[in-house]
Amino acid sequence: MLIDTSPLFCLVDKSQTRHKNVRDFILNNQNLLLITTWSCFTEAMYLSLHRGGWNMQNQLGKLLLNNIIKIHPIVNEDYPRLFRLIEQYKDRPMDLADATLVVTAESLKIKKILTFDSDFFFYLINDKQPFEVINLISAINN
Repeated sequence: MLIDTSPLFCLVDKSQTRHKNVRDFILNNQNLLLITTWSCFTEAMYLSLHRGGWNMQNQLGKLLLNNIIKIHPIVNEDYPRLFRLIEQYKDRPMDLADATLVVTAESLKIKKILTFDSDFFFYLINDKQPFEVINLISAINN
């Protein structure tokens, strides 16, 4: 399963409304491989630094060090597709991190994504297949 920036950040920031939902989902699905990209991880590290400093960044780093998340590399062969996607979705607009997740979904043949970004309801894998967005929003009030 892919994991976007917001759930990564939410996982380490206990003040976030969805923190418990993300944490519980991951704890209840420990057999899932959570995959992200360096772009998403970098965004989450930036948010962590500004929200909680080194302690929060350290918590995020431990997710990587403890193999809770894996980073899928974007390689030279992915660049043309990456920038075509950004152009294709320029009306949204698509940021680099989102484009890397779409490219990763295509490369690894993954449809499921844990995200709070509604754009993933519009992005298509290989220009034809919708993402299966994991909805944790309905669990917030439980």
